[in-house]
Amino acid sequence: MIRTRFAPSPTGVLHLGSVRTALFSWLYARRHGGQFILRIEDTDRERSTPENVKAILDGMQWLGLDVDEGPFFQTQRFDRYREVIDQWLAEGKAYHCYCTKEELDELREAQMKAGEKVRYDGRWRDRKAPRKGVDPVVRFKNPLDGEVVVNDAVRGRVVFDNAQLDDLIIARSDGTPTYNFTVIIDDYDMRITHVVRGDDHLNNTPRQMNMLEALGAEPPTYAHLPMILGPDGAKLSKRHGAVDIREYERQGYLPEAMLNYLVRLGWSHGDQEIFSVDEMIELFDIDDVNHSASSFNPEKLTWINQQHIIATPAGKLGEMLVPYLEQAGLDPSAGPNPEHIAEGFHERADTLLHMASSARYCYEDFEVIDEKSAKKHLRPVVLGPLKAVRDRLTKLEHWGPVAINEAVQSVAEDFDINMGKLGQPMRVAVTGGPVSPPIDTTLWLVGRERTLARLARGIELVEARAASAS
Repeated sequence: MIRTRFAPSPTGVLHLGSVRTALFSWLYARRHGGQFILRIEDTDRERSTPENVKAILDGMQWLGLDVDEGPFFQTQRFDRYREVIDQWLAEGKAYHCYCTKEELDELREAQMKAGEKVRYDGRWRDRKAPRKGVDPVVRFKNPLDGEVVVNDAVRGRVVFDNAQLDDLIIARSDGTPTYNFTVIIDDYDMRITHVVRGDDHLNNTPRQMNMLEALGAEPPTYAHLPMILGPDGAKLSKRHGAVDIREYERQGYLPEAMLNYLVRLGWSHGDQEIFSVDEMIELFDIDDVNHSASSFNPEKLTWINQQHIIATPAGKLGEMLVPYLEQAGLDPSAGPNPEHIAEGFHERADTLLHMASSARYCYEDFEVIDEKSAKKHLRPVVLGPLKAVRDRLTKLEHWGPVAINEAVQSVAEDFDINMGKLGQPMRVAVTGGPVSPPIDTTLWLVGRERTLARLARGIELVEARAASAS
């Protein structure tokens, strides 16, 4: 059975690059009926925090990247790591190194001065006697000759020369295990078959494969993903959008849209841009991942989010909208059903927070009408039509889009003007600005009482302007 894993370090929050790695691992497991494991690599005790663990778990939950096993925490597995280290020391596959920091600094400086590759020279590899006053590290005995061949699912065949690899530290002087060592023990114990990760880990792979061989284990299939770059071609950073994934949730992006956008960063299926989660699972394959780096495009993300908003049923979208109305300082019970807002605004909003903010006039009154819009549309010439449409709307027995549309249309015909000539002044009076859904939907959402009161105020404004002009 295929088993993939996502293994973030809680030294930071979950950001776009990490989410894409998790997504590709998750999709591959789901596509092949396998299992997806979550492992928290928290051996860096100084920088790992409970807050960052929560950020990772919250982000995964919001995105719907459910796990079959885990989360497992490396700090809870120290006994297992110690067991393997002791075993390797006994078998001669690892050794104690008593080099001091000063000695290693001198070695590094001499190698740099000679133009050589900076690496440990193995001076304690075959020495047995301990050194007083020095707490040793433990190093893995890397093979001295031969090659390590990585048959990478994304990059193809990559060959490393063992002579260029030094003896890696697998336990620090305080006894804590190191990243490259704990990773291979975890992957072995958790029966991971496919490791999907960023290509910044590629140089670690030959050392990890050598250690897996020392365990007597077959290495998993590796797939190293190209980097995600910012729009300017630089490494993706906070200024580009590499922020806590929960920030996108706060801004009102849909989780399905985030996954859709990220799956397209390095993978494609023909010219298709919009994918449901089920389609991603059905179509995704690691072998189809592009070899070159991808560029983060915030405008494209927003466009994809808007397409998902348009495609989401109003009932579901309305439920999702409620916390964003509250985030915008609005009371969802003080206006129309959020489902109706979703139905009316879904083609005009690119995020749920944008939708909530745009619908503010449906839930609370405004004090000032946009001056530029009022000057352009609330002119004396529309005074008669505005009064007539207010009177017609006052007499409506049923307040709904169809009845409202018929009333506005009949007044426009009575005054021999098109709907736009009447609808836009009404829109400005009722919403305070020039943009809203179709006028019949807008008035239905604003409600009878608010609509009539705001039309009355608009009429007073037009009358005052007419009086000042005469």
